[in-house]
Amino acid sequence: MEATKELLYKMADDALIIGHRNSEWTGIGPMLEEDLAFSSMAQDKIGHAFALYNILHTAFGEADPDTLAFKRSEKDFRSAQFLELPIGEYDFSLIRHFLFDHAEHLRYDSLAQSTFQPLAQLAKKVKGEIKYHVMHADTFLKQLGKGSEESHARLQSAINYSWPYALGVFEPGAHEAELISTGTFIGEEALKDLWLARVTPIIEAAGFSVPATTQEQVVYGGRKGFHSEHLASLLAEMTEVTNIDIDAEW
Repeated sequence: MEATKELLYKMADDALIIGHRNSEWTGIGPMLEEDLAFSSMAQDKIGHAFALYNILHTAFGEADPDTLAFKRSEKDFRSAQFLELPIGEYDFSLIRHFLFDHAEHLRYDSLAQSTFQPLAQLAKKVKGEIKYHVMHADTFLKQLGKGSEESHARLQSAINYSWPYALGVFEPGAHEAELISTGTFIGEEALKDLWLARVTPIIEAAGFSVPATTQEQVVYGGRKGFHSEHLASLLAEMTEVTNIDIDAEW
C-alpha cells in the first residue's frame, strides 16, 4: 500500500506543480498560439493531479483532493525539483515541457498495464491527452532547432541547463522493488531508459546535442521532500486564496 501511495503522491504533485507553472504563461506567451497551448496544457495537468489525489482519497483514505493540493507544507510535497523552477524565458519552458511530457507519456503508457486498476484506468485516458502535449513540444523543438542561430543557441543552452534536473524526475523511491515485483509500475530506472531512447534521437534530429552528465550532477531530493527555494514561494502564491480562511468550505 505504501509503495502505491508513494507513486501516486509524486505523480500528483508533479502534475499540480508543473500545471501551476505552465499557467503562468497565460497572457504572456511569445505568440497567441503558445499562450493558448500552455494554458490548455496547464489545465490538463491540474486535472491529472486532481484525478490522482482522488485515487489517494478514495482508495487509501487520504485527505480530499483540495486538502492535498492546498493544505500541505512544502516538505510534504514529492514533486521533482525540475518542475518547481520558475518559467524563465520561453526557451527554458519549452525544453522543460519537452523533457517532462515525454517522461509522463511513457510513464502513463507503462501504467496502462499496471496491476493497480484505478491507476491503470486513469493511465489509459491520460496517455491520450499527453500524446498531444509531446506532439506540440516536438514540433516547436524541431522548428526552433532549424531556425535562427540565436534560437538554436538558446535552446541548446536550455537543454544543457535542464538535463540534470530532468534526470532527477527519475529519482527512485523507497519502495521501487515492491512496485516492480507487484506489477504496479516498471520502476524509475526502466522508465529513464525508455525516456533516453525516446528523447535522444528527437533532440539530435533537431540539431541539438545531449549533454554529458555525471550521476553527481543529477538533481535529486524532491521525492524525499527536499526542494529548491522556489517551491515555498510557488505554494504561497498557489494557496493565497485558500489561506484567507483555511477552514472555509468552497
